[in-house]
Amino acid sequence: MCAQQAHRRTRAHPPPRLSATIAATALAALVAGAVVWSATDGGESTASTPRPSTPVSSGSNTPGASTAPAATLAESVVVPERPRSARLPSGTVVPIRAVSTTASGRLDVPDDVRTAGWWRGGSRIGDPFGSTLLAAHVDSTTQGLGPYAQLLSVRAGQRITVSTAGLTQEFEVRSLRLVAQGSLADRTWIFAPSGPRRLTLVTCAPPYDRTRGGYQNLAIVTARPVAPPSRRAG
Repeated sequence: MCAQQAHRRTRAHPPPRLSATIAATALAALVAGAVVWSATDGGESTASTPRPSTPVSSGSNTPGASTAPAATLAESVVVPERPRSARLPSGTVVPIRAVSTTASGRLDVPDDVRTAGWWRGGSRIGDPFGSTLLAAHVDSTTQGLGPYAQLLSVRAGQRITVSTAGLTQEFEVRSLRLVAQGSLADRTWIFAPSGPRRLTLVTCAPPYDRTRGGYQNLAIVTARPVAPPSRRAG
């Protein structure tokens, strides 16, 4: 990982993998309406960093990413803080708790579908570079669909607001894509605390195959910062 040395943080957190051990529910309507897409604009990032692209196959490692100048974000003089909640485009507020990886390398996503996990190895709100990774289960047998099922129907330009104890920052949705379940080690754009500043939301997605461990895909939404973080009122 090659973030600017002044902002690199050393963490003993291995690259995460997401588990697909939750039960299937009525996601058919959402999946039928889901379209894998990536927004584009006039800005282009360098070839060594993630950038928006046309839709690609599930094996792709090219996301939609922030085109906001890193220098602008770096000028936001705040002490970085971990995310505490995220307001989805629908207005649903999802609480967030910090999570790590298990011994097997999987991200320890909260069992409660109404709660998301922020990977401790990723960027915080206020960091000028890298990905803030938020992950949650799409559903459960006891709770039904969770708020993250909404990720399957997000659209370009919709806003997601992430709050910490003292900061808030708004992000604009840039891409939605499906990738095959498995190790994310070769998809560093999802979790790396380097490269353009971005918000990455992840949940499981159909098809569901019980014999193969559950959901076979991940839905990945990438959003870029609209502006530097601001201090919360009060």
